[in-house]
Amino acid sequence: MRRTLTVTIAAAALVLGLAACGSSDETGTSTPPDAALKVGVNPVPHGEILKYVKDNLAEKAGLKLDIVEFTDYVQPNRALADGQLDANYFQHVPYLDEEKAAKGYKFTALKPVHIEPLGLYSKKVKNLADLPAKGVIAIPNDPSNSGRALNLLAQNGLIKLKDGAGVKATQRDIAENPKQLQFRELEAAQLPRSLDDTAASVINGNYAIETGLKPATDALVLEKGEGNPYANLVVVRDGGESDPRVGKLEELLHSPEVKKFIEEKYQGSVLAAF
Repeated sequence: MRRTLTVTIAAAALVLGLAACGSSDETGTSTPPDAALKVGVNPVPHGEILKYVKDNLAEKAGLKLDIVEFTDYVQPNRALADGQLDANYFQHVPYLDEEKAAKGYKFTALKPVHIEPLGLYSKKVKNLADLPAKGVIAIPNDPSNSGRALNLLAQNGLIKLKDGAGVKATQRDIAENPKQLQFRELEAAQLPRSLDDTAASVINGNYAIETGLKPATDALVLEKGEGNPYANLVVVRDGGESDPRVGKLEELLHSPEVKKFIEEKYQGSVLAAF
């Protein structure tokens, strides 16, 4: 009996000791509960929104944040998978699904935070009707955002897509192209620079804002927020959603204070998705 009791007490102590060490995700890595949460972001608007949380809300909530900036859409997921980050905040679910299918990432998406409306911009014309025949239109080269760009153009009458093409549309799904527009696929970060060489370019909202464009006023056409499936959100490795620090971050990102910050700072160029 005494030996059984000793073993039981020792086992209980081990469980308590492990629990005290903090959370762990599917990598099995244990994290102290008071450690800083390391989150990878694109600088605009994700980094700006997270910096607002860090400077104004996190300390009161008992959350330490370490913000790591990336200027592309590839490295933040790679760094999360490698354990260099605890979370990232830069992508929408269609892009995440692509990445998981292609690279086998074991990631979990959390709740939508904001929408960056995709827009068509031009230095050459002021309205759609003036786009020239056979003009070059640059679009993002990653599949989810290229399909998104083609849908934006179709919704505004520049092209017609085949029935059922949906969000995964490709150039092969273009059924009608009255102006015989020519499409050039570029890495998303290069799209603002392409404006000098194209009739128009479809640019992701974060890169438009980062280069000084104002989507709400400068875009020839802009995505609507209602029913938009491209809301950006926090992503963690599977199991990371149970990390108390992640729970605190989610609560703060969906707070009235953050919604007000988004509305006042971006004036319709970024939309709160909650």
